[in-house]
Amino acid sequence: MIKPAITLTLFGLTACATTTPPFDDNGNPNVREQSETCDAEAAQGMVGERATSALGGELLAITGARTLRWVPPRTAVTMDYRMDRLTVSYDDNMLIERISCG
Repeated sequence: MIKPAITLTLFGLTACATTTPPFDDNGNPNVREQSETCDAEAAQGMVGERATSALGGELLAITGARTLRWVPPRTAVTMDYRMDRLTVSYDDNMLIERISCG
């Protein structure tokens, strides 16, 4: 029997995943559009704002990023670069300190 905590963790992880189907409705390969790259410069005015899920959605919209990565204080993150990912670091008071792509 799967424990409820494991189930919730697995569900939470799958909710973070974003994928593009390999083929469109006509069977043609999906190609990443230029508009799916991240533009962190557009979000720099949000540095100093409180990190919330609503603000996360707004950040995705104004930067064109496909995924959002929140980085809490004192947290290690992978250094793999993804041109469609927005990374937002915040402090202990939930105030945004840094907004970057990758």
